Amino acid sequence: MASGVKPRVKSPKSASAGEVVTLKTLISHPMESGQRKDSDGNTIPRSIINRFTCELNGNMVVDVTLEPAISTNPYFEFEARVDEAGEFKFTWYDDDGDVYEEAKAIEIA
Repeated sequence: MASGVKPRVKSPKSASAGEVVTLKTLISHPMESGQRKDSDGNTIPRSIINRFTCELNGNMVVDVTLEPAISTNPYFEFEARVDEAGEFKFTWYDDDGDVYEEAKAIEIA
């Protein structure tokens, strides 16, 4: 994992069967677009989170392709319907090949 890159997730621990829950994610990442130059005039290489996914029990909830215009420390808030207990799996894909994952269990109350 690259230095300083840290994913954070906020999700409920339980829900009623069929309930729609709100999930919030943030990943600390500098998101360099590849269009800026350093103090010597050299182009700073592109380095972004280029894809974010969330699955619930292996079923895709959201799949987002990110472009260089995305802001530093990208934040996502979205909803998912929970029909059964299980695990949300959040995955961020970095240009440098690193993959960051976080998992959160959810129970049916």
